[in-house]
Amino acid sequence: MSLRQRLAALLVCLRDPQKVASFQRLCGVEEARPAGADAPPRREPGTAPEDRGSRNLEGGGGKLRGCGARNGVRNGLPEAGGDPATATATATATATAGERGSKATLHNRTQGLRRNSLTGEEGEVYGVRNWLLFYLFSFGTELGNELFYITFFPFWIWNLDALVGRRLVVMWVLVMYLGQCAKDVIRWPRPASPPVVKLEVFYNSEYSMPSTHAMSGTAIPISLVLLTYGRWQYPLMYGLVIATCWCSLVCLSRIYLGMHSILDIIAGFLYAIFILAVFYPYVELIDNFNQIYKYSPLIIISLHLALGIFSFTLDTWSTSRGDTAQILGSGAGIACGSHIAYHIGLMSDPPLDILPLTIPSITVTRFGKVILRILIGMVCLLLMRIVMKKITIPLACKMFGIKSDDVRKARQCMEVELTYRYITYGMVGFSITFLVPCLFFFIGLS
Repeated sequence: MSLRQRLAALLVCLRDPQKVASFQRLCGVEEARPAGADAPPRREPGTAPEDRGSRNLEGGGGKLRGCGARNGVRNGLPEAGGDPATATATATATATAGERGSKATLHNRTQGLRRNSLTGEEGEVYGVRNWLLFYLFSFGTELGNELFYITFFPFWIWNLDALVGRRLVVMWVLVMYLGQCAKDVIRWPRPASPPVVKLEVFYNSEYSMPSTHAMSGTAIPISLVLLTYGRWQYPLMYGLVIATCWCSLVCLSRIYLGMHSILDIIAGFLYAIFILAVFYPYVELIDNFNQIYKYSPLIIISLHLALGIFSFTLDTWSTSRGDTAQILGSGAGIACGSHIAYHIGLMSDPPLDILPLTIPSITVTRFGKVILRILIGMVCLLLMRIVMKKITIPLACKMFGIKSDDVRKARQCMEVELTYRYITYGMVGFSITFLVPCLFFFIGLS
């Protein structure tokens, strides 16, 4: 076998959904069915059902049917010609055992994570035998979702180091945008179910290759180490251990949830490393341009909007369209906000002569200010998101002549989704680096 054939065989093996299903079973995930019920296996739409009848005519099926006939029972019902008393007793015992088994397994069943409000899709019911791994990997996958981003980036910018936060956002936008575009170019589907159990359906309408969760879970911790080591005093080994654990948790969580194959994860990891190697040397130049250059807001808004329009023409609708506009809008808003904050002297970076920075000791006053900044800031961001969403969706529908009676359907239109996502999250990003720090300044929390 040639090297090319071996490589092709390896790729096919890494993409095999059976590998994902095996990992899920190893971690205690199983399809939830009533105990004792001969329920047919799940199948994908468009596939032919298995011909179970022909298989039952011979082999094991014939033996089972013969056993049932001898006891006067078939499928829990009395068999004609059998002893009525024996049949009734056997049927009662079978029903009781099935009910008892069903109740015994009911406590470890749960519904799929994160119902998709845009498509109305809900996850299947599945069984969990190891709740520790379930919660661990559920937390790991949240490290690549909106709730994490909208709390983690502001926390760095408001409380720790605004420079690191801004540059981290620059790398995140590049990695996520290129990852989403790669998905729509390659167009590989998610792992087949069955055999995979889909624990999450929110991103099920997206393509699979590469895993943008794996890309984010690789790029963010590695970028943090690159941006903070030498600027802050801490042992490099601590940063590497945290980055390794972070990356591993996010990547394994996507296999555990049944959303990606092993090949998707490996490709996402390597793709993120490649993007970091190409663009990280220029992150300082990009950040300085965003802050200092006079016309940078105009260029930033135009560039991000053009990239969003381009990505919307790659394929039909999926949740990746809105996510891409959301990422670009957030990045543009944060960059424009930092530009204005720099020119009015609202947020200034520490001078280079005091570097490296030391991790400050935790006092009651400092801890209280951190908590207040997070609480007040997150409330402001949430209100901004709600208000802008209420304004931009009807406005976009009116501008482009789209009926707004069915909001879910209207949000799937390219014109509406690009407009409301870009403006809404652009204002959220602008609030992170300008509006909320202004509020902190006026109330004495700077």
